[in-house]
Amino acid sequence: MQQIFDQLTPAQKREAERQLSLYMSGAQEVIPPEELREKLAKSIVTGSPLKIKLGLDPSAPDVHLGHTVVLNKLRQFQENGHIVQLLIGDFTGKIGDPTGKSAARKQLTDEEVQHNAKTYFEQFGKVLDQDKVELHYNSKWLKQLKLEDMIELAGKITVARLMERDDFEERIAMQKPISLHEFFYPLMQGYDSVVLESDIELGGTDQHFNVLMGRHFQEKYKKEKQVVILMPLLEGLDGVEKMSKSKNNYIGIDEDPNEMYGKTMSLPDSLMKTYIHLATDLELEDKKQLVKELETGAVHPRDAKMLLAKTIVRMYHGSAAAEAAEQQFKKVFQQKSAPDKMTDVHWKGGETIPLIDLLAALELLPSKSEARRMIQNGGVKINGKKAESIHENMTVQDGMIIQIGKRKFVKLKMDK
Repeated sequence: MQQIFDQLTPAQKREAERQLSLYMSGAQEVIPPEELREKLAKSIVTGSPLKIKLGLDPSAPDVHLGHTVVLNKLRQFQENGHIVQLLIGDFTGKIGDPTGKSAARKQLTDEEVQHNAKTYFEQFGKVLDQDKVELHYNSKWLKQLKLEDMIELAGKITVARLMERDDFEERIAMQKPISLHEFFYPLMQGYDSVVLESDIELGGTDQHFNVLMGRHFQEKYKKEKQVVILMPLLEGLDGVEKMSKSKNNYIGIDEDPNEMYGKTMSLPDSLMKTYIHLATDLELEDKKQLVKELETGAVHPRDAKMLLAKTIVRMYHGSAAAEAAEQQFKKVFQQKSAPDKMTDVHWKGGETIPLIDLLAALELLPSKSEARRMIQNGGVKINGKKAESIHENMTVQDGMIIQIGKRKFVKLKMDK
C-alpha cells in the first residue's frame, strides 16, 4: 500500500503528512494508519475528496461537548476539502444499538427517529458547515432489502465473530437474553459503509466493534476497505465518568454562555490537556504549544483554563458572547460581585416565609430536602450574605438577590 505515497512529489508528500498528522492528533486509534496515509496520497494525486462517514443512532438528540469530539475531527476533514457523510440511522435506530447495554434497547417510532434526527442536524451545524455535508438516511436502502438479501448479508459473517462483542458476552454470562434482531445492528451498520463506499469512518472507542463491521463487509462485497478512526470518550466535569446528561457532568453546546464558561472553569486541572486537544478548534500547533506551556509552568493553569473556557464559548456563541462571559466570570468569581444581568423571579406570596419554603416555591432547587442540603453546605446567599440556618425566616423584599451555588443568581420581583 506504499506505492501511491512513494510516487508523490516532495510538496505532495508534505501535504499528505500534514493531513495525516492532523487527523491522527487526539485519536485513540487509527486502523490501520498506513492505509490512511495511502488514501490521502490517492486523494491528492487524483484530486478526489475522501468520503468520511459518521453514523448516528438518533435516540438522544441533546448534544454536549462529549459528542463534539468526533464532530471536531470531521470538521478538520471538511476544512481540507473532504466530504462528510452524516448517516442518520432511521432504520437501525428502530433496533437500537446494543453497545454497552445489559438489555435490549427500546425500539423507536418513525416520529421519534425523525424528530431526533432533525434536532441532531440543527445542533451539528454549530460545528460543521452544513452546506458541505451529505445527509443520508439508511432506511433508503435497508428498507429495500429482501429476505434473500438479508440472508446473503448474514452469510458474510460468523456467529463467533458477532459474539466477540463484550456486551453480548457479558449478557450471556449473566444469563440475560439477547434478541435475534440485535445481531442485525452491526450487520446493517457495516452494510451502510458498503452502500456509501465510505473511505473513513469515525466513532468513539465504544463503537470499536460496530465501525470495524464496515471494513469487514466492504471486503466481503469486494469494495475498498474504509479506515477506522476511533476518538476517546470525553470525561465529564467530575473528571471520572464519561460526559453524560444523566450523570449531570456535561457542558451542553446550547447552554447559556455564562453557564458554559463557568462549567469549563470548574474542570479538574487534570483534564485540561484532554479538553484542549479534543474540545477546541484551535490550530494543532497552538494546542501543542499551550499544552507544552502548561507542562513547563510557563502558563498558570487558571489562565490556560480561562483561555479554554473563552474558546469553547466562542465556538458555540461567538466572540462577543465569549468576551462578555469572561468579564462576568471575573466580576463574580474574582471580584466577588453580583453579575450585571440575572434572571428575574416573581413572588406573589407574603412578606415573611421560611427560606427553605421560598427556595422551593421559586423552584430554585428541585425540593425542600435539596434546599436544606444547599443551605447546610453554605451554598445559599441572600444579597451577598451567606444563609446560616435551615430554620431562617426571610423578609421578602423587591430586588432581593438570591445566589445558589457559585454560578446561579436571580433577582426577586414582588408582584403586587
